[in-house]
Amino acid sequence: MTRTHVVVIGGGYAGTLAANHLRVRPDIDVTLVNPRPAFVERIRLHQHVAGTYRATVDYGTLLGDGVQLLVDKATRINAADRRVDLASGRELTYDYLIYAAGSTGAVPNTVPGAAEFAYPVAEFEAAQQLQHRLDELHPDAPVTVVGGGLTGIETSSELAEQGRRVTLVCGGVLAPSLSAPGRRSVAKALRRLGVDVRDTAVVTEVHPDAVVLQDGSMLPSAVTVWTAGFGVPDLAAASGLATDTLGRLLTDETLTSVDNPWIVAAGDAAAPSGQPLRMSCQAAGPMGAQAANTVVSRIAGTEPAALNQAFTGQAMSLGRRAATIQLARLDDTPINAYVGGRVGAAIKEAVCKATVWSIRHAAAKPASVFWIKGGRRPAPAEQNELV
Repeated sequence: MTRTHVVVIGGGYAGTLAANHLRVRPDIDVTLVNPRPAFVERIRLHQHVAGTYRATVDYGTLLGDGVQLLVDKATRINAADRRVDLASGRELTYDYLIYAAGSTGAVPNTVPGAAEFAYPVAEFEAAQQLQHRLDELHPDAPVTVVGGGLTGIETSSELAEQGRRVTLVCGGVLAPSLSAPGRRSVAKALRRLGVDVRDTAVVTEVHPDAVVLQDGSMLPSAVTVWTAGFGVPDLAAASGLATDTLGRLLTDETLTSVDNPWIVAAGDAAAPSGQPLRMSCQAAGPMGAQAANTVVSRIAGTEPAALNQAFTGQAMSLGRRAATIQLARLDDTPINAYVGGRVGAAIKEAVCKATVWSIRHAAAKPASVFWIKGGRRPAPAEQNELV
């Protein structure tokens, strides 16, 4: 039997599910390359920062038999030779490559002091540093969270529930991806927790013990957390592959690289038809399964299916006792309906547990991966307006 070697770069939600799903064919050897020895539940990193949850899972409980985990970092993809160079000096050859490098927290160099003094929270190492720094502080020390999106709201809520003095600087609309009723629900919960929400304020400078706002006022801040914006690793661009302006790998609708038929992408670092899906584990997992299906189709000599998945909404925790579950149409646009309070918290916890369960289930039964289909793919011009 001729065997096919597939290398998966990135062990997050997309890459791990892709690696497990590839095992629908017994003649595929899978190597999963990840810089960490444990899977990171990124949707729980705000809990990790607050010390209410350990956001790592042993890969031994997640990966199916036959998936080899290689703890290393990919530094370059040599597409012409089908080779991956690793930080350790090793080289990996592949028949197919699934690019699931994920996303990173982006702290802008354009804001003086932000890169030096602000803490991102989107990656495990950064969350660890922030947790250690918070542990050193007096509980009453002021904390500033920059960014009014889901990550900023969840981090603010988690810390405020522990009694910390938290100011959330939104730089615009609070929770802009939610409906008006959903935003009101979030604002009410933040007020109840004592979070000082600065809707229109913008941080223009970060000091070790304060932030400067656009109006020139100084806001005391023993710790500043930066959650405004995400980036992606520069691996694809540095490897000479076609990317969008952020650095996501450009693919067609089958998630195949526009440069190379042996490279398939999934998750936050993929831009199918130049129209990336919202960065989320909700998008990443199904994309990982579909990337694996594309590889399986190419091995079989059949035409891969086009990307087909839908969204159901957005779930954000507001401490441990409340959450807002924003309901949405299949194309991810919010509707004027949400579930809040303790019921919302129960749903959010179930969603978090289900993401890990789905990876474990795929390890045991690779062919059983399921996702919701039917979401509309926007036209390129429409997506460009949204980016």
